[in-house]
Amino acid sequence: MAAALAGDGNAYRKLLAELVPWLRRYYRRRLPLSMTEDAVQDVLLAIHEKRHTYDPARPFAPWLAAIARYKWIDRMRAPSWDNTEPLDDNLGVPDHENAVIAEKTFDRLLGILKPAQAQVIRLVKIEGYSLAEAAKATGQSVTLVKVNIHRGLKRLTAAAQDGSDED
Repeated sequence: MAAALAGDGNAYRKLLAELVPWLRRYYRRRLPLSMTEDAVQDVLLAIHEKRHTYDPARPFAPWLAAIARYKWIDRMRAPSWDNTEPLDDNLGVPDHENAVIAEKTFDRLLGILKPAQAQVIRLVKIEGYSLAEAAKATGQSVTLVKVNIHRGLKRLTAAAQDGSDED
């Protein structure tokens, strides 16, 4: 690595080539086989991007191991690290007719609530406002926003359960 930092391109290529088997062994013990190569490539890219942080006066192996460990942790934290199912081509493409029906149904359900409850549920649960933002927008206290959401959702749940019992 010290030679690579000094500008020796052959030493850098040799270093990266020698790291691949070690990285594969490292990740085969920690990740599903299907994720091993991607993790190896992530580390090689990170080494390239962070090579300027390596201090030639210090050992190389701990520096490499730290990068490999951080990339492994990143993979483990990813929300769908074990999801290998192919995505549907129509994913995220809403059916307009069903979307309109769902919106009308939702509006009708919110209509059974007190206006203050419906307003904060729409702001916080649908539009993504924080409790403080919803409180400011409605003039309610944060505590009242919480209470209105709780009571409104409780009432919606009861209405949905009553509606399903009629079927």
